[in-house]
Amino acid sequence: MHINRRTAIAHSAAIMGWLAAGIPITAAAQQKKVLNIALFPEPNSLVAGAGSTGPAQTVVGNLYDCLLRFDENLKAQPQLATEWSTSADQLTYTFQLKKGVKWHDGKPFTADDVVFTFDKFLRHYQPRVRIAMGSVESVKAVDPHTVVFKLHTPFPAFLTLMDASSSPIVPRHQLADADLTKPLTVPPVGTGPFKLKEWQRGAFIHLEKNTDYHMAGLPAIDNVYWHIIPDAASRAAAFESGKVDVLPGGTAEYFDVARLAKLPGVEVTTKGWEKFSPFAWLWMNHRNPLFQNLKLRQAVLHAIDRPAMAKVIWHGYATPATGPFNQRTPFYTSKTTQYPRDTAKARKLLEEAGYKGETIRLLPLPFGETWTRMAEMVRLNLTQAGFKVETVSADLPGTISRQSNWDFDLTFTFVYQSGDPAVGVARSYVSSEINKGSPFNNVGGYSNPKVDELFAQGAREPNPTRRAALYAEVQAILADDAVAGWLLELNFPTVYRTKVTNLVSSAVGINDSLGRASIN
Repeated sequence: MHINRRTAIAHSAAIMGWLAAGIPITAAAQQKKVLNIALFPEPNSLVAGAGSTGPAQTVVGNLYDCLLRFDENLKAQPQLATEWSTSADQLTYTFQLKKGVKWHDGKPFTADDVVFTFDKFLRHYQPRVRIAMGSVESVKAVDPHTVVFKLHTPFPAFLTLMDASSSPIVPRHQLADADLTKPLTVPPVGTGPFKLKEWQRGAFIHLEKNTDYHMAGLPAIDNVYWHIIPDAASRAAAFESGKVDVLPGGTAEYFDVARLAKLPGVEVTTKGWEKFSPFAWLWMNHRNPLFQNLKLRQAVLHAIDRPAMAKVIWHGYATPATGPFNQRTPFYTSKTTQYPRDTAKARKLLEEAGYKGETIRLLPLPFGETWTRMAEMVRLNLTQAGFKVETVSADLPGTISRQSNWDFDLTFTFVYQSGDPAVGVARSYVSSEINKGSPFNNVGGYSNPKVDELFAQGAREPNPTRRAALYAEVQAILADDAVAGWLLELNFPTVYRTKVTNLVSSAVGINDSLGRASIN
């Protein structure tokens, strides 16, 4: 294989960086069942719920289990729950829990852990669960291995909440007395196939096999090293050199994917994102008087060249968004106001809005070169339309803090729509989710009582046809109001070596699949 100077330098930088960080490459290579995975950016936390960014969930979902898993067709499969049933009126959900399951610290897993997870812990950390729990009257442990959720109104999307990305089950005995208003400093304790062995900040996260895992013969991998490699060229070089076996979706720059795919013994897959339906957009801060002007918001939408963004920056691994719902999300409709790129129209709308050249702060996502180039294109598009834009950069903790505390004018996000609008879409637009402290709720601050009511009705409507009509109406209103700068529906290619088998075995991909993967 020919290696050019740029690649050689990147190889050297990657390897020297790891050696300086003390990552045991040699020791890992000598073991039989070791999986090396690139990771960036570094997670903010590895405690379920508290670690809510995409990269954090990739690791966390292999430390914790959920009640259910979902296949690529979004059909529920058993996990911590062995059986589940729904009453005819859709108001009672009963879960029979697996017996003999232990937490990583040896304590027994019981129904009390499930009650605590949903009734307290995830109400605080997870906006998708918080919205759903608004329909729940009670969560009770009938016995140590039976949990019953009683709803006061139907919530057809209820079961879709039970996956690793939304509802990882946490130990009551560890977290019951924790102050959830402050950062959690406890180690992650789950029931998952791997346990945290070591976390060297800025270098690597080492997971080791959970020898007491509740699924016989699993996991088949002894150790997983997540190598934190900030530089994209170094991540690609690490894969080429064999130091890394997997580049999860989002860690390989899109211009590198085609080249890496041609290497011997390498495959690329976009599977494992079926439930997520990842969606990128620009939050507009509706608290800023500028963005309270509809015509200015419409100007933003008309200024952006989504097709070029999808083709040039994402190399075809994205589709231009047409509105607030990802096309893979149930009840999507294209029958909404559209905002094709039209610079002249954007300029006219700006003039009608009375825009006087005020500086607009654009906060990018620090997720690598693709996102940097995306921010550059948006800034260029907006400038061409007559906006004055200043890019305000921050690292991941800084970006999360700014978004969570509404310190921006425009900022990028990508969110998971999670298999149902009641679970993954409503949280971004309903007034009840305008809460400081999270970058994954209604960060823009948009408030519309009609939208609130439509989402509430859609969440509890059991008839699919009537649900579709409700969600079509809410999509039309959101589009007419130009609530956000909807950009792209994302596809994330995972690049991996063929020696790794069954790497993706669910609709949330690597996030809960490593316990079932193996290495030949």
